[in-house]
Amino acid sequence: MVTIAHLVKKHIDCMPFLQEAMFKEIISYGNLADELQPAIEKELGKKVKTSAVIMALRRYAESLKFTKKKKFDFSSEIIMRTGLIDIAVLKSLNLFGILDKIYKIVDYEKGELLNIIQGTNEVAIITNNKYEKKVIDILKDEKIINVEKNLVSISMSYPQEFIHTPGIIFAVVRKLSWENINIYEIVSTFTELTFIINKKDLTRAYNVLNEVVNGLNF
Repeated sequence: MVTIAHLVKKHIDCMPFLQEAMFKEIISYGNLADELQPAIEKELGKKVKTSAVIMALRRYAESLKFTKKKKFDFSSEIIMRTGLIDIAVLKSLNLFGILDKIYKIVDYEKGELLNIIQGTNEVAIITNNKYEKKVIDILKDEKIINVEKNLVSISMSYPQEFIHTPGIIFAVVRKLSWENINIYEIVSTFTELTFIINKKDLTRAYNVLNEVVNGLNF
């Protein structure tokens, strides 16, 4: 049987920002109940009292507090790189041959960066600002969708077993989003997680990831 409590949980679980606000006890249950009530009434097919929705919200909030927390030891250093650019280009039949030329211009021994992320229809090329003109010249016959400048990367690593642990990336992204930090790209490998963000957000992002490294609870 579907109850108000079930529907409240369903709606809140779909909105991680609300869930976080409830956990931090910084939300008005009365206002939130007013917001959820129409949808709950529609799904139940009958009118419900606002007080009943508020009660369900309070009980759900209590369950969040008492949910057993998992401790994850990232034991990671945080690595930052500044002066980056993100070039988005439309996929084409010729693009993959052209990308090989871009790989050859980057000096990896000097710590320079090149990440190429392939999507279904687009490719993102993240590299140092100084290669902007060279990369665009190499792509002159391709369709460049967007060029984003003033970017930085901030990276962390984690133990191998975390690749099989649900929620790790979500938990970190949620913390960054909570601080209103916009993420342009996410680069994830077997034991490394890198976020591409605007340089204005670097200090706040570092503080967030430093909290994660020193003990992530969720």
